Amino acid sequence: MSAPSLDVDAVVRTIGLLCQRVEHRFPDSGLSGVARELDRVAHQTRERAAWIARPILGLRIAVAALIVLIASGLAGTVVSLRTPKEPVEIFQFVQVLEAGINDVVLVGAGVFFLLTLETRLKRRRALGAIRELRAIAHIIDMHQLTKDPEWVMGRGQETGVLPPKRMTRFELSRYLDYCSEMLSITGKIAALYIQDFDDDGALAAVNEVENLTTGLARKIWQKLMILYAMGPDTPAPGATAR
Repeated sequence: MSAPSLDVDAVVRTIGLLCQRVEHRFPDSGLSGVARELDRVAHQTRERAAWIARPILGLRIAVAALIVLIASGLAGTVVSLRTPKEPVEIFQFVQVLEAGINDVVLVGAGVFFLLTLETRLKRRRALGAIRELRAIAHIIDMHQLTKDPEWVMGRGQETGVLPPKRMTRFELSRYLDYCSEMLSITGKIAALYIQDFDDDGALAAVNEVENLTTGLARKIWQKLMILYAMGPDTPAPGATAR
C-alpha cells in the first residue's frame, strides 16, 4: 500500500474554486487579486515540484564522468609510485603522509561537492518558491488586518482614515473565512515541494511556512468566533447590504 500524498491537481482545483468564490462575493477587491496570484503560483508549483522530483540526468552523467576521471587519476598516481631505494627517515615519512592526507581530503571534498550538486540546485529552487509563498501569506494577513468585528457592532465613530466600512456580519465572516482558507492552501502548496524531495533545508522552510500560516489563521479564527457569538446578521449603521 502506497503512502498517502497530496494530489497536485486537487490542490489546483481547490484554489481555482476558491478564487471564483472570492471574485463572486467580493469582485474587484484586493483579496480577489491575491486569490488570483495564489492560483497562478499553484499552477507554477505543479511544474516546479515535478522538476524538483525528476532526476537531472545530464548533470548526473557529467558528475559520474568527473568522478571516474578523478578516480582514474588517483589510481594512476598510486600505480606510478615506486619504493625508494634508500631508507626513508621518519621526518620525510611524516611529510609524505601529511601531503597524502591533504590530497585525500581535497579529493573527498570535491567528490562530495559533485555528489550534492543536484540536491543543492533543487534546494535553491524550492527555497525560492517557498519564500514566495511566505510573502503571499503575509499579504493575506495584511488584507484581514483591518477587518475588525467592531465594524458590525456599531461602536464608536470612524476616524475617516480608512475607507467606509460597508460589510454585514455575514460578509465580514465570509471575507475572514476566505483569508483563512487561502492561508491553509498556502501551507498545502508549500508541502508539495517536499513530497518527492527529501531535503532537510527544504523541509525546515516548509515547516516555517506552515507554522506561519497556522499562526495567522489562528488570529482570523479569533475574529470569527467573535462574529459567530453575535446575534442575527444586521448591517452596520450606514452600511449597504449586497
